[in-house]
Amino acid sequence: GCVLVVSVIEQLAQWHNSTVKAAVERLCDYVPGKYQIMCHMPRCIDREMNADVVCHSLRLCKQDPGQPLCHLYSPPKKEKHSSGLFHALAHARQKSQIRSKSFMGFSSVCTFPLLANLCEKIKYVLRNKLPFEDFDGDKFSTFPTLRGYHWRGRDCNDKNTTVYPGRRPDNWDAEGDSNCNGIWGVDPKDGIPYEEKFCKGADSRGVVLLGDSAGAHFHIPPEWMTVTQMSAKSFANLPMAFSDEFDWPQFSEITGFLNSTIGGWTDSLYLRLRKRNRCNHRDLQNISQNGIRGRLMQEIRSGLARNQLLDNPAIVIYATIGNDVCNGERDTLAHMTTPKEMLSNVVQALRYLDSRLPNGSHVILTGLVDGRFLWDNLHDRFHPLGQLNKDVMYSQLYSFLDCLQVSPCSGWLTPNETLRNLTSERALQLSSVLKEIARSEKFANFDIFYMDFPLRQTAEEWRKMGGEPWQLIEPVDGFHPSQIAAALGTGITWQKALHEWPQVLGKENPFNDQIEAIFKDQGGH
Repeated sequence: GCVLVVSVIEQLAQWHNSTVKAAVERLCDYVPGKYQIMCHMPRCIDREMNADVVCHSLRLCKQDPGQPLCHLYSPPKKEKHSSGLFHALAHARQKSQIRSKSFMGFSSVCTFPLLANLCEKIKYVLRNKLPFEDFDGDKFSTFPTLRGYHWRGRDCNDKNTTVYPGRRPDNWDAEGDSNCNGIWGVDPKDGIPYEEKFCKGADSRGVVLLGDSAGAHFHIPPEWMTVTQMSAKSFANLPMAFSDEFDWPQFSEITGFLNSTIGGWTDSLYLRLRKRNRCNHRDLQNISQNGIRGRLMQEIRSGLARNQLLDNPAIVIYATIGNDVCNGERDTLAHMTTPKEMLSNVVQALRYLDSRLPNGSHVILTGLVDGRFLWDNLHDRFHPLGQLNKDVMYSQLYSFLDCLQVSPCSGWLTPNETLRNLTSERALQLSSVLKEIARSEKFANFDIFYMDFPLRQTAEEWRKMGGEPWQLIEPVDGFHPSQIAAALGTGITWQKALHEWPQVLGKENPFNDQIEAIFKDQGGH
């Protein structure tokens, strides 16, 4: 974090030909008030020092005994050999010794008083996978972030626990909108409730994602660290991003429902189901978490909102596409999920789902991605932090994160081709386990399907559109699928379901146009 902030400050000073102090003030003007953590940076940043030297000298970066000295940038120009960084560090520490002591207490953003309360709220939602603002306790909210309606359908009455998205209508919603799909009341022409007229026998169903950071749609905007594009407008979405764990589920491949503001466009399984049957409005749940692996029992138990007796069936997408082989450990292979563990974890989760999902539901298991795509397409390209001076490639970023033991995937984000191949081999083994589960396991309340993660088809589709493969990867972390990849993946998944498992999607509602016409007449949305 320190290296990132200092890099941006130094590049701002360079780009605007200003002092470091002026660059800090400029950045503080850009960033919303309570998030101005970098404004506490001591004024000891020297433009002759690179960010590694500054952060080690402030002791915000440390070197444990017997561990390498981690650095993002090449050592200072005067001394290219390995001791050059140590020499620069010794010199810098003499200059910053007093000031660094006052800053060491702020080793976490949550120690800043203005952010402490928000951090506590985020810790709550991470622990419980539930909306922080949920007055009636039905697991749905009228608040967007902190696991609110960006993550699951918006509640339309947060004071009534029997009113929430996805339930079967209460008395055909003649007097109120019990399932929050916007369809309620009685047609004055014939006295028939609109919900009965338009949604009875319509195969209404919701969509639930059980996933990892890719499913939650992790994204750090590149304009936050690209000084040539930086302005106050660049950071306008920082408060929302922070309180959504730097995830953007409202634009995601499975549960996206808002027009993307982070590049690309939004296309999602939910939007297509809603277009197919307008009665499915708001019936979505994204129960994903950054860093989660195939063992999803806690997330399902605490986060899933589905009543077997009262609610509509659901399409559940089970997609932990990388974290079972991805970790930041030195001996990464030893910390990967084994096929035996995968089988046990997934079957246990499916048995629990069978006790919770309404009859007629469907589960789709998604295979793991082949992450060799990442190194192959990014390692020799410049990272956003390296665009200005052409001094940081993705290969350097990956090595830096690996050294810090915080790499999102040591097995794939490495120059070691053998290790990349072994990681993909394990991913293929785990995908085979999922495929076999879909073939052999039977459950009372849902049928089960398997599909490979459609990376190859996505890349081919994007090439046909004139795109480059690297554009399918998030530019800042160099690891997650981008907004473009998410939108293209939706179309591929939809076509597969349409041709191979049409029963999963339900039938098309012939009354969709009438429903929309009535909404427009009444000034609704």
